[in-house]
Amino acid sequence: MTTPDHPSPASQPPAPVAKDRVYRSPLGLTGGALLLLVVLWLGFDALFKGHGRTPWLALAGLILIVPLLLAFTLRPAVFAGEDRLRVRNPFRVITLPWGEIADLRSGYSNEVFAKSGTKYQLWAIPVSLRARKKAIRRQQRAAADAARGGRGGALAPSGLGFGGFGVRGPDAGPARAQTDQIMTELGDILERRGEAESAQGEVTVRWAYEVAAPAVAGAVLLAILLAVG
Repeated sequence: MTTPDHPSPASQPPAPVAKDRVYRSPLGLTGGALLLLVVLWLGFDALFKGHGRTPWLALAGLILIVPLLLAFTLRPAVFAGEDRLRVRNPFRVITLPWGEIADLRSGYSNEVFAKSGTKYQLWAIPVSLRARKKAIRRQQRAAADAARGGRGGALAPSGLGFGGFGVRGPDAGPARAQTDQIMTELGDILERRGEAESAQGEVTVRWAYEVAAPAVAGAVLLAILLAVG
């Protein structure tokens, strides 16, 4: 009896699971880290060097402010997997199977709409109107260069005449704003996975009590200290 050259399907290792794409705001992370360092520096300085009620006020302020800073700057993220979109906002985590998403919209903010009609904002993907205007100006310049090249026949679409291949100048950038590109990527995943059997299910919302509880405790403590003093 001979041994088969190829292992049976049952003995083959499972296919690797694709990792979720993670989207976060670089400016939010940087600004949040800097603000957190400043708040901790000032808070601990008042906590250990202050007199009278100052250390207690500093403690209450830290308990209130630090969770809010973390919630609005470092916490927001969007995780796009093959089966679902997970949105981690300041105080909630929303899990939406692709089959339950009706639309993704980008205006003054980026939003996802469930088929139930509920709207959820994507805090981790903020809209930059300035970046959007810059991208529009780049598109207009590229279109003008292409029009000049088409009329004269001597210039490339970039207007630099290198056989049709433009050289990107120092002010060149993406044709679209980064957040708009991200929304397009999410739309592509929705179109590709929206009808998949594994991408069906219910929308779930979990409140981030680990963020809200310390902030509420700090606010109550601060109110008591101010009322007593």
